[in-house]
Amino acid sequence: MTALSLSEAQAIVTGALADARGRGAQPLAVIVLDAGGHPVAFAREDGATFFRLDIARAKATGALGMGADTRVLAQRAAGNAAFYQGVAVTVGGEIAFSPGGVLVRRDGTVIGAVGISGDTGDCDEDCARAGLRAAGLLAEEAA
Repeated sequence: MTALSLSEAQAIVTGALADARGRGAQPLAVIVLDAGGHPVAFAREDGATFFRLDIARAKATGALGMGADTRVLAQRAAGNAAFYQGVAVTVGGEIAFSPGGVLVRRDGTVIGAVGISGDTGDCDEDCARAGLRAAGLLAEEAA
């Protein structure tokens, strides 16, 4: 099976939110996109601010569109601000340069991305990786 299933996406969301509650994180929004950028599962916790789901989606979309986790994109953007500002304009702002957007891979192939927003970028990313572990989809590094 190469596609990201609904049950896997739901497990990612559930696992990420469980991890967030365990660490006392701020209320989060979580979205899981398939490889084509279509939403498969998402949730916004009570108390998560209005824009959090949009930011989470921008993180997941950015990871998919650029082929790298948003932590990597943020590091790249810091060293080449003009280019990445141009990317943001080109894609209508549908990209966020903050940790919390993580690619989902199976056997080295990107099958989707998870995006989380609500706490610090580091916490958002940790929760995303916890969601991947809960779904049995360990965060693989690019080959």
